[in-house]
Amino acid sequence: MLLSSLGTIIKDNWEWRGQIWNLALFDLKKASRNTALGYLWFIIRPVIYIACFWFALKIGLKAGKTAPGDAPYILWLTSGIIPWLFMKDMLHGGGDVLHKYSYLVKKVRFPISAISSVYALSSMFTLLIKFAVLLVIYIACMQPLDVHLIQVPFLLLLMYVFWWFFSMLMSPLAALSKDVKNLIGALSSPLFWLSGVIFKVRDLSIDWARELLYFNPVTFFVEAFRDAIYTRVWIWEDPKLCLTFLAVFVATVLVALLVQRHTREEVPDVL
Repeated sequence: MLLSSLGTIIKDNWEWRGQIWNLALFDLKKASRNTALGYLWFIIRPVIYIACFWFALKIGLKAGKTAPGDAPYILWLTSGIIPWLFMKDMLHGGGDVLHKYSYLVKKVRFPISAISSVYALSSMFTLLIKFAVLLVIYIACMQPLDVHLIQVPFLLLLMYVFWWFFSMLMSPLAALSKDVKNLIGALSSPLFWLSGVIFKVRDLSIDWARELLYFNPVTFFVEAFRDAIYTRVWIWEDPKLCLTFLAVFVATVLVALLVQRHTREEVPDVL
């Protein structure tokens, strides 16, 4: 049954791939329309966001001390915040994407799973632009090209797939119930503050708290990107973190397939 649902989702996305691509590009263009700086806003916003956190943590709270020979703290901070910005978009927009694109469901009969693909792809486009900020900071910190950086494309793909399934899980439920929509909004702050975006999860002295935070998918991606970009180690060198995320990933995929299977006919009527 679940394999049949997965096959249907893949088939729908393949058949509508052209429309998905065009709609994602249209979203990107629409976000910069009627602005003098255009696509530069995709860079300006994260720069301001990162600068505020850097000032508050490094200057205000005197955090971010690095050992001699380590890369500057700003690179550590940026390599966690940039991926978080994509995940935040997918949490808020992707989790309730069917309301945004309700006209596609009601008038065009666009596949529900493909609507999640449109939003995920559009968010990935903006993330790749934001990665330009990370690249500039990496070069400014005079960091060498390292073999561990080859993990970054894999992590981007993995992050896209996971949050795409998250969107397919939550968006139909949010369309059917405002309680789910409110739950998604309530999840944003806990997922951020309990993820290690602004602190080192591995340095927590309380074992049970550290292992509990490993079940936060944001934690995995933040730590993995920092392993590849800042610490320059292989992500599988922390097997507990990888296995925990694997369990979360599999559970998310299975539940998403169940939700898609049972809400496919009901959601268009509700919208």
